[in-house]
Amino acid sequence: MDVPQIERDRAMDTAATGVTYRDATDADVAALVALIESAYRGDTSRVGWTTEADILQGQRTDPEGVLEVIKAPESRLLTVEKDGTVVACCQLEHRGTHAYFGMFAVSPALQGAGLGKVIIAEAERRAREEWGVTEMHMTVISVRDDLIAWYERRGYRRTGEMTPFPYGDERFGIPQRDDLQFELLTKTLTETEPARP
Repeated sequence: MDVPQIERDRAMDTAATGVTYRDATDADVAALVALIESAYRGDTSRVGWTTEADILQGQRTDPEGVLEVIKAPESRLLTVEKDGTVVACCQLEHRGTHAYFGMFAVSPALQGAGLGKVIIAEAERRAREEWGVTEMHMTVISVRDDLIAWYERRGYRRTGEMTPFPYGDERFGIPQRDDLQFELLTKTLTETEPARP
């Protein structure tokens, strides 16, 4: 696919989703915490498919955690709005030759319609163009097979590199099983990303 076609596809995706992107500010903290919690915890998260309610209870994040990402050097919390309402977000952090992608949340009511793939493509584009990085890294709870498969369809690969889940630190939730760990997923960023279903 040539570059003009990719640009046309991106413009069509943006027009179809009707979203705008901006960096989060301190004023967004409450809305972002509510969004992240709704996407991953409690009964409201079950509306979407990214819920972690069966494996983790308690909080996913808190105002301090969100503010820390907003304020950190070499980091940004990309906020996605539709009709003036925050509907999604993701963290991008510059780490030398790669960027870290995290704190990704899409409103449960909008999941499954293609918005997530548009946002992650935009995040990859920004990381590549603004920081010149050649790889994106992320960590995903290793038992989240459906979520990992979604990332694999976006070009990420499993590395088998695991880090322990912070059991006992309720800032990250209350585990409902004893086999949780994080797996590193990576993706090589190229100038032109192929369209993926």
